[in-house]
Amino acid sequence: MTALNENYLKLPGSYLFSTIAKRVAAYKEENPGRPVISLGIGDVSRPLVPAVVEALHKASDEMGRAETFRGYGPEQGYAFLREAILKHDYLDRGIQLSADEIFVSDGAKSDVANFQELFDASSKVALQDPVYPVYLDTNVMAGRTGAFENGRFGGIVYLPCTEENNFTPQLPDQHADLVYLCSPNNPTGSAMTRAELKKWVDWAAANNSIILYDSAYEAFITQREVPHSIYEIPGAEKVAVEFRSFSKTAGFTGTRCAYTVVPKALQVMDKAGKPHSLNALWLRRQTTKFNGVPYVVQRAAEAVFSPEGQTQIREVIAGYQQNAQVILKALQSAGLTAFGGVNAPYIWLKTPKGVDSWAFFDKLLTGAQVVGTPGVGFGSCGEGYFRLTAFNTPELTQEAARRISAMTF
Repeated sequence: MTALNENYLKLPGSYLFSTIAKRVAAYKEENPGRPVISLGIGDVSRPLVPAVVEALHKASDEMGRAETFRGYGPEQGYAFLREAILKHDYLDRGIQLSADEIFVSDGAKSDVANFQELFDASSKVALQDPVYPVYLDTNVMAGRTGAFENGRFGGIVYLPCTEENNFTPQLPDQHADLVYLCSPNNPTGSAMTRAELKKWVDWAAANNSIILYDSAYEAFITQREVPHSIYEIPGAEKVAVEFRSFSKTAGFTGTRCAYTVVPKALQVMDKAGKPHSLNALWLRRQTTKFNGVPYVVQRAAEAVFSPEGQTQIREVIAGYQQNAQVILKALQSAGLTAFGGVNAPYIWLKTPKGVDSWAFFDKLLTGAQVVGTPGVGFGSCGEGYFRLTAFNTPELTQEAARRISAMTF
């Protein structure tokens, strides 16, 4: 009989958002006359901006002509997109990288999930709690953890992010080979300052550790002391990989495009102590397992960096940021304590005393027909908290805010 990878059996029965979808579907079936508003899953509501749509149309036309048709593209991404990313997101910020350190992909979720393949199964992993589930679940699948007990997996170094430490991860008191950091953070909406991130870069350098840095929400940063890239910190190119996405920045959740930066200065050791380029290893992995992002999608992503694209996208992001403020005010008017929504599209609220995360989910769904995400789904430190997103339309966000404000907690 074929043997199973039993690490999969350690995982909860279903992915967090699948569980939420099933509960919401059941409620809708039982209550067909009560329209539900979702502030739960982080999907966008605004369409692709005109500059992006125009680029998609033009590229589609090219694919229909023999003289401009393209088949397989470079697995790392077309040069025109990598050069645009390099200039806009790095060189213009004074960060010195090169285009061949940028790898275009079909999503930051895929890259974050897949990157752990480059490391030995014995590698010690540290991650924030609460945390985006993919960081943890993929390491469970890879066999880097023990059993799941009392809300946590054995073998993981958890970095509690609580109200007491402003939801900012503190340096661990033990060694970790890999550290997952997300800033601006999903789910708490917090963001690390330049000084706080420098501590992590210095720690990683001193401990021969690697930081896997998810900055998918950097476009929502409003405060000057919060860096848009970890490479704004001196020395980060020797200790960090950065993941970026067009999903929330430009509405590409259904279009699918992202990129990962793997500096050539970043090396990893084999068991004999010989150094190897992580850049070369990731390139080897991608050329083996990935055929690249479609040409038309990469042309659309390139248009994000055009002057018209930037203007249009900033308007969309400003709309989501306004939604976040609407939600924050509604929560405050209802007497609830809330965080985030300043540098991120997520609002992290404290549930009323004595009400756990899933009970609050049910209360909000049945009392206001509003869907959010129970904080405990992101880790044990998320118990007693709840996440709302700012990605719905202004009209539905306003209506959700009105319903929440009218509730008694």
